[in-house]
Amino acid sequence: MKKKLMAAVLAGILAAGVLAGCGGSSTSSAPAGEEKKEEAVEEAVEAGTAAAGQEAPAAAAAEAPEDNHITVAASPTPHAEILAQVKPILEAQGYELEVIEFEDYVQPNNVVDSGEIDANYFQHINYLEDFNANHGTDLSIAGRIHYEPFGIYPGTKATLEEIADGDTIAIPNDPTNEARALLLLEANGIITLKEGAGITATVNDIESKAVDVQLNEVEAAQVSRYKDEMSYVVLNGNYALAAGFKAGTDALALEKGDSEAIQQYVNVIAVKAGNEELPKIKALVDALKSDEIRQYISDTFEGAVIAYEE
Repeated sequence: MKKKLMAAVLAGILAAGVLAGCGGSSTSSAPAGEEKKEEAVEEAVEAGTAAAGQEAPAAAAAEAPEDNHITVAASPTPHAEILAQVKPILEAQGYELEVIEFEDYVQPNNVVDSGEIDANYFQHINYLEDFNANHGTDLSIAGRIHYEPFGIYPGTKATLEEIADGDTIAIPNDPTNEARALLLLEANGIITLKEGAGITATVNDIESKAVDVQLNEVEAAQVSRYKDEMSYVVLNGNYALAAGFKAGTDALALEKGDSEAIQQYVNVIAVKAGNEELPKIKALVDALKSDEIRQYISDTFEGAVIAYEE
């Protein structure tokens, strides 16, 4: 009953375009008796839809199967765009998909852990594991969907063949993304990392440089802004897209699908632990992994987003 109530309230709020309620959760217990239950549902729906100036469809909300409504928290690009293509696939199976977009990387995990939203689609495995460890959340992977390969992109220089002593390269400064950038630079012969540094590498793990380049550590979302000031910039897929780069044609080098980094940086559908096998979650994951969506990803993102091969 609590899930029905939350789903009805959330649906009403989102219809009004108000997302502020996503941060809180209901702690009230379900009223005893079927008559009181129906009254509670009607009141919740009326409260939510009133904000949108609509007449509350109380009977429809009460009769809708509880497990047919799927809510997913997602980043706008590319995650919400991909989910928009999934909606008709799920509708054909009797599911209603509702996507709630978030700009930050904290709330999408909090609202899934609290049970307010069914799943999220915005993060890679490494971030999820780190978030669980540092925030006490209990989130689990329901499906591995895609990866966004890191790429070396042109700045003031157009090719890697032009690289020379004194060149500057902008890389992300957070531990997760910095390691990927360093591994990509190593894979292209620009630097050599200490043995075993792997996906925890930092600039302190640089053992040598084939070219005397200067690495400038910048907040990940800001790296692309330095493309007119530095020789090269190292970006992951979503930031490359936001900067107007096309990985398939603009990247000077890209992470390989079988690289050590990619195995940790696959973007996933995350759910509260124990919900991985729910029919609606399995339907969501299957739709995202369908041939239709894989083709959409390939055609739309041109290498900046790549469907994951199990």
